[in-house]
Amino acid sequence: MIQLPYGKGQIEAECPPQAKIRVLNTRLQSYKTEFDGKYLAEQALRQPIGIEPLCELARNARSVVILSSDHTRPVPSRILMPLLLNEVRRGNPDADITILVATGCHRAPTKEELLERYGKKIVKEEKIEIHNCDAEDLADMGELPSGNRLWLNQSAYQADLLVGEGFIEPHFFAGFSGGRKSVLPGICGRKSILRNHCASNIDARESTAGNLASNQIHLDMVCAAKKAGLDFILNVILNEKKEVIAAFAGHPLTAHEEGCRFLKKLCGCQAEKADIVIASNGGYPLDQNIYQSVKGMSAAARLCKPGGIIIMAAECVDGHGGEPFYNTFTQGRDADGILHQILARGEDMTQPDQWQSQIFARVLVNNKVIFVSSQSKLMVEKFGMVWAGDLSAAIRIAVEMTGSSQPEILVLPDAVSMIPMPLEENYEKGDKI
Repeated sequence: MIQLPYGKGQIEAECPPQAKIRVLNTRLQSYKTEFDGKYLAEQALRQPIGIEPLCELARNARSVVILSSDHTRPVPSRILMPLLLNEVRRGNPDADITILVATGCHRAPTKEELLERYGKKIVKEEKIEIHNCDAEDLADMGELPSGNRLWLNQSAYQADLLVGEGFIEPHFFAGFSGGRKSVLPGICGRKSILRNHCASNIDARESTAGNLASNQIHLDMVCAAKKAGLDFILNVILNEKKEVIAAFAGHPLTAHEEGCRFLKKLCGCQAEKADIVIASNGGYPLDQNIYQSVKGMSAAARLCKPGGIIIMAAECVDGHGGEPFYNTFTQGRDADGILHQILARGEDMTQPDQWQSQIFARVLVNNKVIFVSSQSKLMVEKFGMVWAGDLSAAIRIAVEMTGSSQPEILVLPDAVSMIPMPLEENYEKGDKI
């Protein structure tokens, strides 16, 4: 029996008895800590890495901005935000604090989503601002190493103290989430985000999960965080149940890198490529739409044989996830044509959601994708995928498509939390990131 996270619950199916089944889990699933998330975050704040405690930094700060992830990320803000607010006020009771929701180019969260993330008390009593990447008053912070121009949220620009709240997970082109990503793309202008996510950057070999070295996307993000004056971060690591298992606080670069090294030791995994790879996006909130499900597909593609089949299970209650992304795949071109068109665009010609379309098209060029979700057959087929009503049906279709009497099936229960590597490739298990 295969069980996968799906929405806020699970989805399951039996595999055919003749299939060769392997379930690939990481050390993240088995990692145990005797402490709860609040305690781990408190201890991290008390012993920050590479910088003095947040309360000390806040003593002379009249305006404090705390960058917070939006509704698409499973950051446990109900735990973290009260701790950050208390720590700032412990050092400066009169500080003017703004929680700035770092949406990047995403839609603004709804009132219900804010309540779910922060709870009634914070939503009622604290000042919350939603970043707008198209705002007219963005601050010009000059050029980044790539030549990209950095346009920054005005509230963050004017803050005396800038703090980042977030979590670290493998990221399919930035190497890891967290840390500097609170700034770029979190609170930057659309032009800065589009240039950072340009086709040549996405296509680079270094732009992959688990890698920061020579990753131009990451390097520009680090420079953006420095230019913005990001002073302090509190980042956590979550298990498959979205429980905090580790926390890292302190200097935006050194604390983040220590968290990445810790996570890579838990998430790195190797396996032989399979005929069929079954993957989940880890359930809610990362499986809210088709757009986000590309992350799990990209991990599955690294372990799927050329011409093999990926089964992706993502509930997608929020639909496709973006009009530009949707339009790219509904204008009559096949995946190969879409990919070539994107790769031909210059750095300053990046279109919204292009990076997701590029990676998705790359997956579709090499593998068939069967999609299990709450979305309609018509919607799924518009994206060039095969629709399946449930996981059992998807497995039956996939086995028929292979034409094999004994297909090899590899299961990735939480693909977005993995740094997968085929057995034939060299994987360094050390601290290098």
